[in-house]
Amino acid sequence: MERKGWGPHFIAIPDESRILSGKVLFKEDVDEGILRRELDSIGLSGPIVKIMNEWFIRKIGQDTWLQLGASDQRALNFPLHWDSSSVENGDYEVLEQMNVYVKEGSQHHVVSRTHTVRVAINN
Repeated sequence: MERKGWGPHFIAIPDESRILSGKVLFKEDVDEGILRRELDSIGLSGPIVKIMNEWFIRKIGQDTWLQLGASDQRALNFPLHWDSSSVENGDYEVLEQMNVYVKEGSQHHVVSRTHTVRVAINN
């Protein structure tokens, strides 16, 4: 898989098997080297104090996203356990939003990126 920027990089579902059924474990990856370079390039040289990954889902054709949960467990690749039986079968999009919190002096800044993956729910 080609990397585009620092993240989020969906690592839990291989490209060839995006059919979800039952208990699912979502995970994300972040390239901290690329992230640091990008933060420096926009003038945010302070420390990263937190990275939070949020997960959302919506049925294809709908406008509104439903939050599945969030994780700040960077060492474990931001895991989120979810039971797909909470939605009806069909085609969906999963949105991953990674928020990076940076402290710059007395101010806090948030930098965010998103990635969307199309999946099928088949319970």
